[in-house]
Parts: sequence; C-alpha cells; structure tokens
Amino acid sequence: MRSRFRSLLVTGGAGFIGSCFIRYGLSKIFGVEKIVNLDALTYAGNMHNLESIQNDTRHVFVQANICDQRTVAQLLKEHQIEAIVHFAAESHVDKSILGPRKFLETNVGGTLALLDLVRLSPQTHFHHVSTDEVYGSLTHQEGSFKETSLYKPNSPYAASKAAADHFVRAYANTYKLSTTVSHCSNNYGPYQHPEKFIPRMIAGCLHKSFLPIYGEGINIRNWLFVEDHVKAIWTILEKGAIGESYAIGGECEKTNIDILYSIIDTFSALKNEDPTELKLLIKKVADRPGHDLRYSIDATKIKKKLGWMPMYGFESSLRETIRWYLEYPKRLEC
Repeated sequence: MRSRFRSLLVTGGAGFIGSCFIRYGLSKIFGVEKIVNLDALTYAGNMHNLESIQNDTRHVFVQANICDQRTVAQLLKEHQIEAIVHFAAESHVDKSILGPRKFLETNVGGTLALLDLVRLSPQTHFHHVSTDEVYGSLTHQEGSFKETSLYKPNSPYAASKAAADHFVRAYANTYKLSTTVSHCSNNYGPYQHPEKFIPRMIAGCLHKSFLPIYGEGINIRNWLFVEDHVKAIWTILEKGAIGESYAIGGECEKTNIDILYSIIDTFSALKNEDPTELKLLIKKVADRPGHDLRYSIDATKIKKKLGWMPMYGFESSLRETIRWYLEYPKRLEC
C-alpha cells in the first residue's frame, strides 16, 4: 500500500494517536519521503512517544501551536507539504465540561487556522480526524452510527469537534478544497495518556487505589485498538475519495463495567495475583453530566469501499496494552 502523498504535515504527532500514526507510517512501505510533526507539547504530548523514530531522517519535529499560522505556512512551503493530517485536539470530555472555552479555541479555532492556510495552498489535501461523539448518544435498541447520521453532540468536547467538522465541509464546498474526514470510536493501546479510562484503571490496579466508575458503569462504548485506527487513516490517504467521510470502528461494544472487569482479570493474570482484592476497589461515583449512554460505529463503508478491516481482537490487544504499561509504569503518572 502506497500513500498518494509524499510529504505530510501531522498535527498533534506527539500525542497518543498521532505518534502511532507516524510510527506506523514510517515502518511501512508507503513511499512517504517526509513527515513534519507539529505539536505544541501540551500535557497530552510526549516526546517519549517518538523515541523509536528519533533517528529517522524522514521525521521532522517542530514544537508549535496549530494556531501559529506564520510557522505553519512556513512549514507548508519549506517542506512542500502535499497533505495535512489533523489530529491535534483537546479530547477529554471531563475537561471540556469544566472548561469549554479551551476546546473552542483549539478544536474549532485551530482547525479554522489550518483551513485558512489550505485555502492559500489548495493543492494541499486536508484530512480531519474526528470522533463518533459528534453524533450524540444511542439507545440499546438503535443501530449504529454511519457517515450519514445526524449530528447531535451532547458534550462541549463533542460540540467543538462537530463545529470543526462543519468548517471542513464548508471550506471544501466554498473554496473547493481537497478534504477527507474520519470519525473513530474509542481508542486504546500503549502510549495513551493516563487521564483516559483504560490506562487510568490500569494505574489503579497497579497502585491498589480506588477504581472509580461513573454511575452503574452501564454506558457502552465501541472500542478500537489504536493501530487499527491509524491503519484506517493511512488507507484513506491512499484510496479515499476526495470529499468523503469514513466511520472507523472496532467490532467490540462493551459496557464500562465490563471493560473494568476485563482489565482487572487481565492485570491479575499477568501479575499472577488474585483479582478479588482489585474488584473490591471498584467505587461507583456520581455520573458525568450529560453522559452519553451508547456509541456504536457501522464501518461498512470503509470496509467495502477501501478494503480496511480491524486486525486486533480486544482481549489480546488489551493484554498487550497492560503488559506495556507494566513495563513502563511511569507512563501511568499524570
């Protein structure tokens, strides 16, 4: 598989998913000559995520904010960037509830700043990485989100991503830009920031601290191993139709409490411990305001049109993830 683009600008490339995208792309034969990695190195960015490619001359790291249009414009010109892959975002729902404005500034303002530069460089393709949360919440009886699902964001985070999606569509239509959009379900895997659910629960297991779970833990999420996600994006870059959006999801819907039990059981098996003690540490806490009940992705389009398929099963990749955090326990520290 070869990318149609030889030089990429990746925003948020020191983060969990962005760094995986870069590592994966440079390890495969995609014909990519250069990846310029633009990251502001906020709390979620980590240079340790890039250690395995620090000597790869195809990777160029630049510390800057996506709203810094002068720097971005210079990079587009200097490196003859053919495509921007836009990961950079504030993504923690709880933080968006406490402080929505930061999400407006980064997720909407940052995307708009990049799109304005693409207007001046219309030969540059723009791929926007979005989320299934823009579609709102599903009941148990409803089907799955598709590319044509109505937008019904319920959190400030989801609203900010939805607004960014709309700007991408509007700019593509008004200014005839080359764009694609992907909507992905919950990711997990090594290198994820410990604020997220799975590493946070792994940290609790390791330190024998309380394992907090919202309400009864019945909220359902669609889980996808991070490497499957980035492979899907590379597939879109190679074969995706300009102007299209693609839903990316794993074949794994689980309640939060079931995920927690899986983490406890897998962690205990790896440590050769009795899981009973850890299960006693589960603590139900007040539910998150506006907590969506269920997310589910129908990935039929990307499977049929582009030939992508998730390769990792949940149990084996969760084991791999926990094993990685046990090897690098400092990565569980906020």
